[in-house]
Amino acid sequence: MVVFSAASDTEKQGDAMSGADTGEEVYRKPAIPIPNLNLGKSLRTLDAPEEFPEVIPLNVGGTYFTTRLSTLRRYEDTMLAAMFSGRHHIPRDAEGRYFIDRDGAYFGDILNFLREGELPQRDRVRAVHREAQYYAIGPLLESLEDTQPLTGEKVRQAFLDLLPYYKENFERIVEIAKLRAMQRKARFAKLKICVYKEEMPITPYERPLFNSLRFERSESEAKLFEHHCDVDVSFGPWEAVADVYDLLHCIVSDLAERGISADQQCIGVCDKHLINHYYCKRPIYEFKITWW
Repeated sequence: MVVFSAASDTEKQGDAMSGADTGEEVYRKPAIPIPNLNLGKSLRTLDAPEEFPEVIPLNVGGTYFTTRLSTLRRYEDTMLAAMFSGRHHIPRDAEGRYFIDRDGAYFGDILNFLREGELPQRDRVRAVHREAQYYAIGPLLESLEDTQPLTGEKVRQAFLDLLPYYKENFERIVEIAKLRAMQRKARFAKLKICVYKEEMPITPYERPLFNSLRFERSESEAKLFEHHCDVDVSFGPWEAVADVYDLLHCIVSDLAERGISADQQCIGVCDKHLINHYYCKRPIYEFKITWW
């Protein structure tokens, strides 16, 4: 990994004097620390600024690139600009190429943006976004976050923020399904999951009386309706336009993101008697999670 560290005050003065003496274009020092970087062992700071050729040969994790020095210095407050500022030593490979210990699969997308602002194809956006975070290229991060699929993920997360327990419950689904499949020596496991949107159980008797999801009951009445459905995991309630099917889609999509195949179907409702003619009518879904 190629990384860098802040120079001392004395070195800052030396850099400024050296830039003035050589007549080279002066590049402002990037802000330190740079966010979103996992900095490891620091680069060795040079006593005198290193001079670079106009055309830079690169070896990024074994993949070769060639670009102009000005391209790497396009944006000042980035890792690449700091690396090629002349203040830090950069190792070279046997052929003399400057070496960056990073997977080079998406470095071409980084260069294309630095050259002419070109953005990657949609199926590469997430991976390039991770690389942009590593190299701390703010303009690229902003551009990617305004394109799909990252924009959609922002909207989706705004909905999931209404369910602060979502991540915890999602992990419970994965853990229960894994343990159940291992105990039964089975290829798949089935779970019962309750997903309901209403704040409290609403029966056909009550529904016509309320024009919104929120309605008032006294504290003593509310306690009569408090219960837990006989399921493995429960989600709800929430107030948003997004409905039960949207949350089910989130669960299935997140499982697929982990490489876990899941099918779900509604198998009925919770029929637990609460009080008088009131019954819980929260829908129950059966999830079939297949491991291989």
